[in-house]
Amino acid sequence: MLKSIAVRVSQGTQYIPDPRKANPVGFRGKPVIADAACEPSCEACVTTCPTGAITLDPVQIDLGRCTLCMDCESVCPSAKFSFSNDFRLASAERAGLVLTATRRNVDPVEVSQALRQRFGRSLKLRSVSAGGCNGCELEVNALANVNFDIGRYGIDIVASPRHADGLVLTGPITRNMTEALQICWDAMPAPKLVIAVGACAISGGLFAHQDAVDRGFLERVKPSLYVPGCPPHPLTFVCGVLDLLGIPS
Repeated sequence: MLKSIAVRVSQGTQYIPDPRKANPVGFRGKPVIADAACEPSCEACVTTCPTGAITLDPVQIDLGRCTLCMDCESVCPSAKFSFSNDFRLASAERAGLVLTATRRNVDPVEVSQALRQRFGRSLKLRSVSAGGCNGCELEVNALANVNFDIGRYGIDIVASPRHADGLVLTGPITRNMTEALQICWDAMPAPKLVIAVGACAISGGLFAHQDAVDRGFLERVKPSLYVPGCPPHPLTFVCGVLDLLGIPS
């Protein structure tokens, strides 16, 4: 008992009362592109980026590809890149994940009145790891813990697609998982939605051009929400879903 009390005192209050106002100290989040001019003919950031997330003229970062590895920051002679702890990175549109020096923030997730009417009071999600490394999957599991407690908003992870309103997709979608993913999606009753979680799910990430990857599912089904990161912070997921459904904190 005394040991439990000591742990409780040392850890403080873990529960996050308002996810939208959280301040995850030490979290490597939103990239920031400075106004400083690039060195002439320099392409160090482009050649270093492992996922092709950076393009030039103008300099921009695609969060749907970015793994937040910070390699671009370390090789840039102009100090063009830095990383904040901003976790509000989710977007309802794929194009909304692209940042530039003049477009510094991800497009805010607007409330979908159709989804709010259907799922604003209860949303059941089925998680499918389509070839993931288990990083994003661990963060999805964390959504139900005492810190983030997504269940307080009527949002739960369920064991069967028959009970699910939405599919939480992680991983780049390997060929070995395409059939299982489609079976899960087909088993879910309509209306339903897809939430793409992590760089691999959104763009293929590090594995985008591998022969073992088949991205056909996302060519047929458009996600309602993109949650970037490698892996994403649970707060990115929580706030993105709350914004999409118009649920107050």
